[in-house]
Amino acid sequence: MSREALALIRRTIQPLRGQAWHGGPTPVGALRGVRADEARWSPPGGRQSIWRLTLHIAYWKYTISRHLLGGDIPRFPRSPANFPALPATPDEKAWAADRALLADEHRRLVAALSRLDPALLGRRPPQGKRWTWGEMAIGILVHDAYHTGQIQMIKRLWRGRRQGVSEE
Repeated sequence: MSREALALIRRTIQPLRGQAWHGGPTPVGALRGVRADEARWSPPGGRQSIWRLTLHIAYWKYTISRHLLGGDIPRFPRSPANFPALPATPDEKAWAADRALLADEHRRLVAALSRLDPALLGRRPPQGKRWTWGEMAIGILVHDAYHTGQIQMIKRLWRGRRQGVSEE
Protein backbone atom coordinates (compact mmCIF):
# COMPACT_ATOMS: atom_id res chain seq x y z
CA MET A 1 0.00 0.00 0.00
CA SER A 2 1.12 3.51 -0.68
CA ARG A 3 1.25 6.82 1.10
CA GLU A 4 -2.00 7.69 -0.74
CA ALA A 5 -3.71 4.59 0.65
CA LEU A 6 -2.70 5.52 4.18
CA ALA A 7 -3.92 9.08 3.64
CA LEU A 8 -7.27 7.67 2.49
CA ILE A 9 -7.48 5.49 5.62
CA ARG A 10 -6.75 8.53 7.80
CA ARG A 11 -9.37 10.70 6.07
CA THR A 12 -11.92 7.90 6.37
CA ILE A 13 -11.43 7.39 10.10
CA GLN A 14 -11.31 11.14 10.75
CA PRO A 15 -13.37 13.05 8.16
CA LEU A 16 -12.18 16.61 7.66
CA ARG A 17 -15.70 17.90 8.30
CA GLY A 18 -19.22 16.64 8.30
CA GLN A 19 -20.22 13.04 7.98
CA ALA A 20 -18.24 9.90 7.29
CA TRP A 21 -17.73 8.57 3.77
CA HIS A 22 -21.00 6.63 3.85
CA GLY A 23 -23.07 9.74 4.51
CA GLY A 24 -23.74 8.86 8.12
CA PRO A 25 -22.08 9.73 11.40
CA THR A 26 -18.86 8.46 12.89
CA PRO A 27 -19.21 6.37 16.07
CA VAL A 28 -18.67 9.47 18.24
CA GLY A 29 -21.15 11.48 16.16
CA ALA A 30 -23.79 8.75 16.39
CA LEU A 31 -23.90 9.24 20.17
CA ARG A 32 -24.82 12.92 20.11
CA GLY A 33 -28.11 13.45 21.90
CA VAL A 34 -28.28 9.88 23.25
CA ARG A 35 -29.18 9.85 26.96
CA ALA A 36 -28.06 7.21 29.44
CA ASP A 37 -31.45 5.46 29.57
CA GLU A 38 -31.52 5.15 25.78
CA ALA A 39 -27.88 4.00 25.69
CA ARG A 40 -28.53 1.34 28.36
CA TRP A 41 -31.68 -0.08 26.68
CA SER A 42 -31.25 -3.35 24.80
CA PRO A 43 -33.56 -4.30 21.93
CA PRO A 44 -35.46 -7.59 22.30
CA GLY A 45 -33.75 -10.82 21.41
CA GLY A 46 -30.61 -10.39 23.47
CA ARG A 47 -29.21 -7.61 21.28
CA GLN A 48 -26.44 -5.29 22.44
CA SER A 49 -27.19 -1.85 23.82
CA ILE A 50 -25.74 1.39 22.47
CA TRP A 51 -23.71 1.68 25.66
CA ARG A 52 -22.13 -1.77 25.26
CA LEU A 53 -21.42 -1.10 21.59
CA THR A 54 -19.80 2.21 22.55
CA LEU A 55 -17.43 0.45 24.91
CA HIS A 56 -16.80 -2.34 22.41
CA ILE A 57 -15.85 0.19 19.71
CA ALA A 58 -13.61 2.03 22.20
CA TYR A 59 -11.89 -1.24 23.14
CA TRP A 60 -11.04 -2.14 19.56
CA LYS A 61 -9.77 1.36 18.82
CA TYR A 62 -7.59 0.96 21.92
CA THR A 63 -6.38 -2.46 20.76
CA ILE A 64 -5.39 -1.31 17.28
CA SER A 65 -3.72 1.81 18.71
CA ARG A 66 -1.77 -0.38 21.11
CA HIS A 67 -0.48 -2.47 18.19
CA LEU A 68 0.36 0.59 16.11
CA LEU A 69 2.09 2.52 18.89
CA GLY A 70 3.78 -0.35 20.70
CA GLY A 71 5.50 0.40 23.96
CA ASP A 72 3.84 0.79 27.32
CA ILE A 73 0.17 1.65 26.99
CA PRO A 74 -1.99 1.29 30.11
CA ARG A 75 -4.61 -1.45 30.18
CA PHE A 76 -8.08 -0.64 28.89
CA PRO A 77 -9.86 0.99 31.85
CA ARG A 78 -13.02 -1.14 31.74
CA SER A 79 -13.53 -4.88 32.13
CA PRO A 80 -14.09 -7.36 30.80
CA ALA A 81 -12.36 -5.56 27.96
CA ASN A 82 -14.24 -6.56 24.78
CA PHE A 83 -17.77 -5.98 26.13
CA PRO A 84 -17.38 -4.33 29.54
CA ALA A 85 -20.01 -4.56 32.24
CA LEU A 86 -22.42 -1.63 32.45
CA PRO A 87 -23.70 0.18 35.52
CA ALA A 88 -26.81 -1.44 37.04
CA THR A 89 -28.82 1.73 36.47
CA PRO A 90 -28.43 4.32 33.74
CA ASP A 91 -26.41 7.22 35.03
CA GLU A 92 -25.68 10.32 32.94
CA LYS A 93 -22.29 10.88 34.59
CA ALA A 94 -21.10 7.32 33.83
CA TRP A 95 -22.51 7.56 30.30
CA ALA A 96 -20.66 10.84 29.71
CA ALA A 97 -17.44 9.23 30.96
CA ASP A 98 -17.84 6.28 28.59
CA ARG A 99 -18.60 8.57 25.64
CA ALA A 100 -15.43 10.49 26.56
CA LEU A 101 -13.52 7.20 26.68
CA LEU A 102 -14.61 6.46 23.10
CA ALA A 103 -13.60 9.96 21.97
CA ASP A 104 -10.21 9.60 23.71
CA GLU A 105 -9.54 6.21 22.11
CA HIS A 106 -10.57 7.63 18.75
CA ARG A 107 -8.06 10.48 19.11
CA ARG A 108 -5.36 7.98 20.15
CA LEU A 109 -6.10 5.86 17.06
CA VAL A 110 -5.98 8.87 14.74
CA ALA A 111 -2.63 9.86 16.27
CA ALA A 112 -1.29 6.32 15.88
CA LEU A 113 -2.37 6.19 12.24
CA SER A 114 -0.72 9.55 11.59
CA ARG A 115 2.60 8.11 12.79
CA LEU A 116 2.35 4.89 10.77
CA ASP A 117 4.95 4.54 8.03
CA PRO A 118 3.16 3.66 4.76
CA ALA A 119 5.96 1.18 3.99
CA LEU A 120 4.69 -0.97 6.89
CA LEU A 121 1.11 -1.35 5.62
CA GLY A 122 1.78 -4.66 3.88
CA ARG A 123 3.85 -6.09 6.76
CA ARG A 124 2.89 -7.86 9.95
CA PRO A 125 3.73 -6.32 13.31
CA PRO A 126 6.83 -7.74 15.02
CA GLN A 127 4.61 -9.20 17.77
CA GLY A 128 3.70 -11.92 15.26
CA LYS A 129 0.11 -10.83 14.72
CA ARG A 130 -1.94 -12.58 12.05
CA TRP A 131 -2.87 -9.38 10.18
CA THR A 132 -0.76 -6.75 8.50
CA TRP A 133 -0.66 -3.16 9.67
CA GLY A 134 -2.81 -2.21 6.68
CA GLU A 135 -5.37 -4.94 7.37
CA MET A 136 -5.68 -3.75 10.97
CA ALA A 137 -6.15 -0.13 9.83
CA ILE A 138 -8.82 -1.06 7.29
CA GLY A 139 -10.39 -3.53 9.71
CA ILE A 140 -11.00 -0.85 12.34
CA LEU A 141 -12.67 1.33 9.69
CA VAL A 142 -15.04 -1.49 8.78
CA HIS A 143 -15.62 -2.24 12.47
CA ASP A 144 -16.57 1.40 13.10
CA ALA A 145 -18.98 1.50 10.15
CA TYR A 146 -20.66 -1.77 11.12
CA HIS A 147 -21.24 -0.90 14.76
CA THR A 148 -22.19 2.71 14.00
CA GLY A 149 -24.92 1.28 11.76
CA GLN A 150 -26.09 -0.88 14.66
CA ILE A 151 -26.18 2.17 16.93
CA GLN A 152 -28.27 4.06 14.38
CA MET A 153 -30.73 1.15 14.14
CA ILE A 154 -31.00 0.84 17.94
CA LYS A 155 -31.79 4.57 18.15
CA ARG A 156 -34.65 4.04 15.68
CA LEU A 157 -35.90 1.02 17.63
CA TRP A 158 -35.79 3.08 20.84
CA ARG A 159 -37.89 5.84 19.27
CA GLY A 160 -40.35 3.27 17.94
CA ARG A 161 -40.57 1.63 21.36
CA ARG A 162 -41.38 4.96 22.98
CA GLN A 163 -43.99 5.78 20.32
CA GLY A 164 -45.49 2.28 20.33
CA VAL A 165 -44.68 1.74 16.66
CA SER A 166 -41.85 0.08 14.84
CA GLU A 167 -39.86 1.89 12.16
CA GLU A 168 -38.89 0.06 9.01
